Amino acid sequence: METAEQLKELVKQKYSEIALQDKETNQSSCCGSGCCSTEVYNIMSDDYSELEGYNPDADLGLGCGLPTQFAKIKKGDVVVDLGSGAGNDAFIARHETGETGKVIGIDFTPAMIERARINADTRGFYNVEFRQGDIEKMPVTSNVADVVVSNCVLNLVPNKYAVMQEIFRVLKPGGHFSISDIVLEGLLPEQIKEAAEMYAGCVSGAVQKQIYLELVEVSGFKNITIQKDKSIIIPDDILQKYLSENQLSAFTQSDTGIRSITLYAEKPIEQACCDGDCCK
Repeated sequence: METAEQLKELVKQKYSEIALQDKETNQSSCCGSGCCSTEVYNIMSDDYSELEGYNPDADLGLGCGLPTQFAKIKKGDVVVDLGSGAGNDAFIARHETGETGKVIGIDFTPAMIERARINADTRGFYNVEFRQGDIEKMPVTSNVADVVVSNCVLNLVPNKYAVMQEIFRVLKPGGHFSISDIVLEGLLPEQIKEAAEMYAGCVSGAVQKQIYLELVEVSGFKNITIQKDKSIIIPDDILQKYLSENQLSAFTQSDTGIRSITLYAEKPIEQACCDGDCCK
């Protein structure tokens, strides 16, 4: 079994390749993983094209939801986008926060950072900044973000609890996140879970839905709400690469499910009373 660092390196290598591809190439694969299907459509992602601020050049088709649509971003907000890729969600967040706000995109892959910076410079988006870093230890000051968004990224990270703690740290008291991610209901077959291509393709790195929700709660977040929940159907011609005919039949007839959820939660406004006066 790969170590956490080996899994991170696998993801970095895979997404470095994806950064050089166009959306059409990624859409014929499992979340950009390269496990090509004859059914040419993106298995995970939703359609961004109707959202204000959408830039096709920044959309690599790698998401599994529309977190910025649900993120309640206001003018002047500071938004942090985890796993910002080529800048798709960051640019939509910029439209919502306006010229008085700021968007900070964080990505693990140097090639993605370079592509996002070029996209931002080309459009003159000077209040959007992209920083290379590990979201398990974000290069962001504490209590700085009004909103954190992320799209199909935490499922790629080995230490999800560390990421949740970091999200809590960088959010201002009263701030919130909206995150789209892949979760499971039931046990995924080991043949899929252990396949490197499927790991980089957002599936086998996912955890059980209930565990994911509990992880958010124990990290200190409140008002946890599922904003969207949809089933992910992986075509048989992909599954056949990992499962025998009998295994595939058993899997498709089981209660096991792969789902995309968009989750909202808030960092509480903590107060303590000092000599009769309340201070945050």
